Amino acid sequence: MRRGTRGAVLAAAAAAVAALLLGVGHERHFVFDAPGMQEVARAAVAEGAGDAAKTVGATLRLMRARYPGWVEDEPQWMFNNAGGAMGAMLVLHCSLSEYVIIFGTPIGTEGHTGRFAITDDYFTILHGEQWAYEAGGLEKEIYRPGDQHHLPRGVAKGYKMPDGGCWALEYARGNIPAMLPFGFADGLSSTLDLPTIVATVKASAVSMFRNTLKGKI
Repeated sequence: MRRGTRGAVLAAAAAAVAALLLGVGHERHFVFDAPGMQEVARAAVAEGAGDAAKTVGATLRLMRARYPGWVEDEPQWMFNNAGGAMGAMLVLHCSLSEYVIIFGTPIGTEGHTGRFAITDDYFTILHGEQWAYEAGGLEKEIYRPGDQHHLPRGVAKGYKMPDGGCWALEYARGNIPAMLPFGFADGLSSTLDLPTIVATVKASAVSMFRNTLKGKI
C-alpha cells in the first residue's frame, strides 16, 4: 500500500474511533439544519434562474451569510467517486458531526447512495434533477430544483443524475467518520486516483481541525 493511501486509511480509522468514543451525532453538536439548507437552495435557484454557475455561486454566498464562520473561505473543486457514481464536489464544512458539500456533474451519473446507520443525509437540488428508488420501488422518485431528498438512517437507494447534469447542496448530520469507508472505497479499490484521495483527506481534515479548534464537534 502506497504511503498516501496508507495515510488516508489511517486518518479515516482514527477519525472514526475518535467520533465513536466522543459519542458524536447528538443534536447539541449541530450548527446547520435541513430546513435552512432548503431555504438557501431555493433562494439560490431563484437567483440563478437556471444557470448552474450562478446558482452555485449564489449558494456559496447565501451559506456564508446564513452560517457565518462555519463555511470554508476558499473551497477547491475535486472529483468524488462513491457507490459507483462519479461527480465533482466542493467541501464547504466538515466536522465530526456534520458535513456540507456541493456535489454534482454536468454529464450525468448513477450509483448507490450508501447505507448509513448513524447518519441522516439531505440532498437539496440546485440545478437539474435527481432520480431515486428503493428496492421494490416500481416508479422513480424525482427531485427537482429546490426539492430536498432526505435519506434517513439505515436506508439505501439507487440514484441517478440524468445526462443533462445535476448539482446539489448536500448536508449530512450524525457520525460523519462512520461514513468514510463508503466515501473512500471506490478510490482505494477502483479508480486508484491518489491525488483525489489526498485532496479529499486534506480538505476534510483541515476543515475538521479548524472546526474542532472552534469547539465544534
